[in-house]
Amino acid sequence: MARPNNSRRDFMGNSARGAIGVSLTAASWSRVAGANDRVRMGVIGTGNRGSDVMKWFQKEPDVEVIALCDCYDKNLNAALALTEGKAKTFTDYRALLDSKDVDAVLVATPDPWHRQMAIDSCGSGKDIYIEKPLTFSIEEGHEIIKAVKSTNRVMQVGLQQRSGGHYAEAKKQYIESGRIGKIALVRTWWHGNSYHLRKPNFKDKPSGLDWKAFLGPVKYRPFDALQFYNWRAYLDFGGGQITDLFTHWIDVVHWYLGEDLPVAANAAGGVYAYQDGRTAPDTIAIHLEYPSKWAATFEATLVPGGRGAAIEFLGTEGSLLIDRGGYTYQERGQRKAAAPDPIVVKNPTSLEKLHVRNFLDCVKSRKLPNSDVVSGHRSALASHLGKMAYMQKRRIIFNPSTERAHVLPAETPKMKMIESIK
Repeated sequence: MARPNNSRRDFMGNSARGAIGVSLTAASWSRVAGANDRVRMGVIGTGNRGSDVMKWFQKEPDVEVIALCDCYDKNLNAALALTEGKAKTFTDYRALLDSKDVDAVLVATPDPWHRQMAIDSCGSGKDIYIEKPLTFSIEEGHEIIKAVKSTNRVMQVGLQQRSGGHYAEAKKQYIESGRIGKIALVRTWWHGNSYHLRKPNFKDKPSGLDWKAFLGPVKYRPFDALQFYNWRAYLDFGGGQITDLFTHWIDVVHWYLGEDLPVAANAAGGVYAYQDGRTAPDTIAIHLEYPSKWAATFEATLVPGGRGAAIEFLGTEGSLLIDRGGYTYQERGQRKAAAPDPIVVKNPTSLEKLHVRNFLDCVKSRKLPNSDVVSGHRSALASHLGKMAYMQKRRIIFNPSTERAHVLPAETPKMKMIESIK
């Protein structure tokens, strides 16, 4: 296995030694709220994903959703109905954060909002469950880490595979044990995700929508129904399938192999099938290289012929195929006929349920959650490198020690030599 470089727990511990601000320990939480008392939640961003995760919080017996915030009345009212009209509603998230009744917040807004909302939530003393990707750019991760540590907040990033029992089991049985051998390549893919093809049934700005508030840090432009309703398809708001889907899988890869900072990224793809104004590619291939001599790839297409989403670890002694539904381990045989029967394990439990529960337990214990701010930042970072390589149409070189990237020049001596041969 690869040796961790600047592990997340070391990073958190070192940062904590220099942290300032108010600390909420497990003992102080017990005094303030009572060990079995409810965690009072606020939800910032009550659209499809926000309301879905909110429902998982509501299933937990020690949670009460007491505050909601959205810039669109339709989403806000739908979420309010889920609380039977009991929650307070806000259109400005800062007013929600000012509420002393709120213990923790769920942030499920478009990616460009994450940085400011995370930092402001920390400053207001709230613990945070935030949807992935954690950041819109690499630099934002450093700022969020600083905010989390200087205020001693608990932050769980919505990379729910980290709380999956079958993921932990496969890691222990086949990766940590060394049974799979030396891993040289990890293939990941996520095809046919129709969520990225969503289309609105309106063209004009709906009533009750604050378009300027929706845009937030994004450069202003006139209302566009597609950019509002399917913002993941636009690079001004995110990275399409790269940051929305690859971030999930590369996070598992980092967790398993103990190495979470690439040294290089390549990408190719484009808008090949859906000429609907989107700027994020509908078909993409990413290739990342890591210091301990292994590579990870990601392939995705939105065309209906593409199906499936999984990770495959390829080692010298076997292969491990894993997704949210379970895993299959295939040991290498000297001959194909001699290969042992594959080991197949199914997962019967919701990953969201487990991940939400882990966050709530950590709010009370003040322990580091399964998907903490550092690992969440670095998984987003890997996706951002893939996005950069795609946008620049060049190889990206990354320095793990400084966490800085640079683009190779368009014209290299090798390229000139090839041209001269022609």
